[in-house]
Amino acid sequence: MPDSQTSQIQTMIAAFGVVYCIVALALIAFAVIVYWKIFSKAGYSGALSLLMFVPIANIVMLCILAFSEWPVLRELNMLRQQVGGMQQYPQNPQYPQNPQYSPYPQNPPYRPQ
Repeated sequence: MPDSQTSQIQTMIAAFGVVYCIVALALIAFAVIVYWKIFSKAGYSGALSLLMFVPIANIVMLCILAFSEWPVLRELNMLRQQVGGMQQYPQNPQYPQNPQYSPYPQNPPYRPQ
């Protein structure tokens, strides 16, 4: 192979490598941002999103997110208990089975053929 072809192939491989690295870094940054938001909204530190790139820790962190009580929900339950003395929230509200008012007409004016 002539030197000109070899240098062209090397240039194409280098360009492909640069594009690949840029795309990979963009995807990694996107994943960090997404996991940061998820951990922050759950009430955990957003820095825990970096553990998603550690092989076994990512599975452990997903299990913690899925099966533990989030700090945000724990705080909400505490606030509801503090306010609970003033106002009671029904646990299982009972709705009437046959309401007086129905948004749908009982006898429609048209008859399907």
